[in-house]
Amino acid sequence: MNEASDATLVVAIGRWREDALAEAYRRHAGAVFALARRVLGEVSAAEEVIQEVFLRLWHRPEKFDPERGSLRSFLLAQAHGRAVDLLRAESSRRRREEREARRTATAGYDLEHEVWDLSVADHVKEAMSDLPEDERRAIELAYFGGHTYREVAVLLDQPEGTVKSRIRAGLKRMRSGLADSGVAGS
Repeated sequence: MNEASDATLVVAIGRWREDALAEAYRRHAGAVFALARRVLGEVSAAEEVIQEVFLRLWHRPEKFDPERGSLRSFLLAQAHGRAVDLLRAESSRRRREEREARRTATAGYDLEHEVWDLSVADHVKEAMSDLPEDERRAIELAYFGGHTYREVAVLLDQPEGTVKSRIRAGLKRMRSGLADSGVAGS
């Protein structure tokens, strides 16, 4: 097969001769890969293209017409077409995902939800303001300041157990107040 012309190789491929396909691959795979990689800009996608191009040649060798050009030109045209198809599909997929993300983002948070969130925030502020100072300060540092209970204990110069008790008592008092206002369950 090493001496055979490309046209002869394609005829042999049409007769299911794997050695002919291997020879065609040896001769032209590098150029096909280089073109696909240049168009797509990544190795894995280019490898996918090269596999598809040679699979097409294996399954449909009659598509190659030696009167219209060389086998290399045929394979490069196939690779270019497939690479462009992949680029278009990827671009289309990205646009579709962006549209979906925008639609979901706007649909998921409407005016009604925003009003509800503002109302809940007001109730939480009110419930916080009703707490005794030591409970409120411990909860603010832990939940709004992002500190651990141990850090809160250090910041307030109190034992950690005392801080935990104050936070627990304050949260329980807040839950009751929020339930009374209809924001949280009892």
